[in-house]
Amino acid sequence: MRIISGTARGRRLLTPGKTGGGAAIRPTSDRVREAVFSILGDRVRGAEVLDLFAGTGAMGLEALSRGSVGAVFVDDTAAATRLIKKNLDLCNFSDRARVVKRDLLKSLAFLGKLRPLAGFDLIFVDPPYRREISIKIMNNLGKSTLLAKDGLLIVEEAGEIELPDDLGNLTMIDRRLYGDTAIHLYENLPDRESP
Repeated sequence: MRIISGTARGRRLLTPGKTGGGAAIRPTSDRVREAVFSILGDRVRGAEVLDLFAGTGAMGLEALSRGSVGAVFVDDTAAATRLIKKNLDLCNFSDRARVVKRDLLKSLAFLGKLRPLAGFDLIFVDPPYRREISIKIMNNLGKSTLLAKDGLLIVEEAGEIELPDDLGNLTMIDRRLYGDTAIHLYENLPDRESP
């Protein structure tokens, strides 16, 4: 696994198999990451990023490499947070990042203290597949002010799982399938009028 583009292009990232432990970490493949960042285009440059269920940190690291100004990485295992910190050091991004070990299923309230003034421009959510965790996290995000107005939520889930078109202020603007992985892109539209 490597950084695909930007200032850290080609940098090989540490993965669970190379650090021992962390068997539950399922990194987003290079192919899927490349596709997601191709869709995001220039929205990454200058963005504040939140990477939830961060695992290796590959999504947030890719964003930092492509010009994001800051990133917060959250995972609930010590193995994952250690791995993210090592990968941040490898890419020389530690000064623009924060790594937090927290159980996201309990609450997202702690993120209020880490939220940029206008909210996060990009939020990546990559929970364990097929456990209905995506919906719970999306529900909580849709009710919060964590995502900036016109910000994007990018949710990775198993391809056969259908996520709603609308949830609170979130509206799905794209869905792509890559093998058994589906990427859902939601825009935050807090001022839209109800039908």
